[in-house]
Amino acid sequence: MWTVVYIAQNKARAEKIKDVLVSEGLLVNLRGLGNDPDNMSKAVEILVPESEAEEAHEIINSILSV
Repeated sequence: MWTVVYIAQNKARAEKIKDVLVSEGLLVNLRGLGNDPDNMSKAVEILVPESEAEEAHEIINSILSV
């Protein structure tokens, strides 16, 4: 099951976070919010498998605290 680990304010920010997570070996999906989930110009959910959520949170917290 996929779990939301972060909501980015736009697609560009979500892609940057996704790139870091993928480089660490995690599986990542992005999903736009709103009426058109394929339109990612607004907020974007970053999802990982439930088993990788804790690791994803640690990585996200480390890159956002810089």
